[in-house]
Amino acid sequence: MVGFKVISSVKLGIKSLLLHKLRSGLTMLGIIFGVCSVIAMLAIGEGASYEAQEAIKKLGSNNIIIRSLKPAEESQKSGNVGRTFMLEYGLTYADGARLADTIPGVSRVLPMRIIREAVRFDQNEVPCQVIGTLPFYQEIVGVDLLRGRFLTDYDELYQEGVCVLTMGLASRLFPYQDPLKMSLKVASSYYKIVGIVRERNTVEQRSQPGKLTEEPLDNNIYIPLSTSRSRFGEVLTRRTAGSFQMEKIELHQITVQMKDTTAVETADPQIRTLLKHFHANNDYELIVPLELLRQARQTQRIFNIVLGSIAAISLLVGGIGIMNIMLATVTERTREIGVRRALGAKKRDITAQFLVETVVLSIGGGVVGVIIGVITPIMVTHLSGMKTIVTVPSVLLAFGISGAIGIIFGLYPANAAAQLDPIEALRHE
Repeated sequence: MVGFKVISSVKLGIKSLLLHKLRSGLTMLGIIFGVCSVIAMLAIGEGASYEAQEAIKKLGSNNIIIRSLKPAEESQKSGNVGRTFMLEYGLTYADGARLADTIPGVSRVLPMRIIREAVRFDQNEVPCQVIGTLPFYQEIVGVDLLRGRFLTDYDELYQEGVCVLTMGLASRLFPYQDPLKMSLKVASSYYKIVGIVRERNTVEQRSQPGKLTEEPLDNNIYIPLSTSRSRFGEVLTRRTAGSFQMEKIELHQITVQMKDTTAVETADPQIRTLLKHFHANNDYELIVPLELLRQARQTQRIFNIVLGSIAAISLLVGGIGIMNIMLATVTERTREIGVRRALGAKKRDITAQFLVETVVLSIGGGVVGVIIGVITPIMVTHLSGMKTIVTVPSVLLAFGISGAIGIIFGLYPANAAAQLDPIEALRHE
């Protein structure tokens, strides 16, 4: 019996709405746009946050990255002999040894030298980054070996003139040849190509001090650290406007791999204290991916709350629109209400009738809004290339709010209709 009454009320409510199709459709627009905007904005925010978090994760949550940094004051106070300038700053091999020996929980310490040079083969010349590093770079930083091999302990021990190229650099230098076993020239030295790799860090960019994505990544050439030290030395000379600027720097980066994330949290302040003791000029910086990841997640939560709140305002406006239209409907149908009450309808029947209409409007608008809200991020990704992620909770949240709005904003008009005096309602023209 109860089920029959509910079905009857739903049918009556839908029939009443269909009598004024245009008005019902315009009333639903507020809910449609509100639900759509909630889903779309949360999807865009989720996508942007996901890309940032993935970039941080690829730096290694168990890693602590230390980079050499040229102090601003040092560049002003550098020694001036004639037109020659000498700067001495940055990380040292001794720093790497101290970190490995004194910091608890250290698994491995990976030193790196990064030198910008032009690499040549035949008539092709491409600017690149020559990275001197150790064989376990592949495991700590993360590269996928596509062909050949990576650097070995033998290469490091005997300062071999071998190199590994990134896939992008190999395709630029060797558009028509097989790069393996070929030799290329960097500065005044030749290197035999033994492997081709693809970076996992990002598709096109490498992180730089204070930034996660800034510099082209696909133009890297890897050589043994000992080879880099013997062939390039520790003093790098740059010619600028007729003068020479010389920089003495042993290591450009040290990546400290910890045993677990707990060790990262305890090691961070210890490393800062240790380096501060030996570097008075503050010529380094620490990047802790685990810390950045937590900050990114916290930022995502705040961002989602802000975006969701802004989008929810349109849902609120849609709810007010529904209530306004339903109040006008109650006024228009006052005589109908009087007739129904005179024929024996109870207050709860009148309340149910008008409440069903508002719920149908809000849920109908919610369904259409969900469909448009799911399609919109797909279109954004297709047209702009921006990553978007539609999550089930965001869809359920938007749809749930639209249903709740139908009930909340429909209660007052429905109650107002039920409270009408039957006799006065029958007299209404």
